[in-house]
Amino acid sequence: MSQRLDTLQAALASVLGDAVRSLVRARGEITITVGVEDYLRLARTLRDDAQLRFEQLIDLCGVDYSDYRNEVWDGPRFCVVLHLLSVTHNWRLRLKVFAANDDLPAVASVTEIWSGANWFEREAFDLYGIVFEGHLDLRRILTDYGFIGHPMRKDFPVSGHVEMRYDAEQMRVVYQPVTIEPRENTPRVVREDNYGGLH
Repeated sequence: MSQRLDTLQAALASVLGDAVRSLVRARGEITITVGVEDYLRLARTLRDDAQLRFEQLIDLCGVDYSDYRNEVWDGPRFCVVLHLLSVTHNWRLRLKVFAANDDLPAVASVTEIWSGANWFEREAFDLYGIVFEGHLDLRRILTDYGFIGHPMRKDFPVSGHVEMRYDAEQMRVVYQPVTIEPRENTPRVVREDNYGGLH
């Protein structure tokens, strides 16, 4: 495994050079971080270059780094992480890119490079609010179209104020104030004098 990672690391250094801002090798995997301005070009190179040939996108997700590991995070807040597979060379790579603006996080769409990124990018947009520039159909995929906010952001409220339900009489979805009062659940401890046959 280590020889394969050595070969991959050498190929990444040879092909991408200084465009890689960070390369971390841990737990038998390589993770590279690239700049948002180079992201689309480098993604295409990762797919097309004969030394790399990452033909397949396995996964793409968003990450909110605020309060990362319960510590203060000094850096951009939103990140897009891709897991890539080279069937040709039988190796994997994790690619990370941080959005430059925390208020309106945006990165280029890679749907032209890997068509499988389509729904993954929609999910990251829906749950984190990351805008994928150049995506042809960027809209919510998991939450309702009228939903406000992005539920996987760490500052999203744990308890909402409005709930959605289907009303059979009106034959449509309706919104109404949350009817559940927040409460603290404390487990009840049962004590028996003769539990387990002990006296």
